[in-house]
Amino acid sequence: QVQLVESGGGSVQPGGSLRLSCSASGNLLLAHTMGWYRQAPGKQRELVVIVESWGQTNFADSVKGRFTVSGENAGNTIHLYMDSLKPEDTAVYYCNRVQGSQTYWGQGTQVTVSS
Repeated sequence: QVQLVESGGGSVQPGGSLRLSCSASGNLLLAHTMGWYRQAPGKQRELVVIVESWGQTNFADSVKGRFTVSGENAGNTIHLYMDSLKPEDTAVYYCNRVQGSQTYWGQGTQVTVSS
């Protein structure tokens, strides 16, 4: 079993910045992906960024140039740095990990961008 613990999030004005962190623990495999998804009210969950275990990243077009990601602890902890936030970035952000045939989700953390 794998546990994902998220931290960060909160409320910020447009143009502001926030950081989200996610740490994985439990039965971790070397080969994995970790990333972030988000779900706004009334919308489907969508990809924000995926980080491969060897470091390759894949960002959604909507956040390219504004969001960056870093990892530590062999990629089992990832940090999402969100800059130039827009109201449309408001959502619940979920940490995600895939290893083998299993997919794991964090509990979600709210990000609200509003003036």
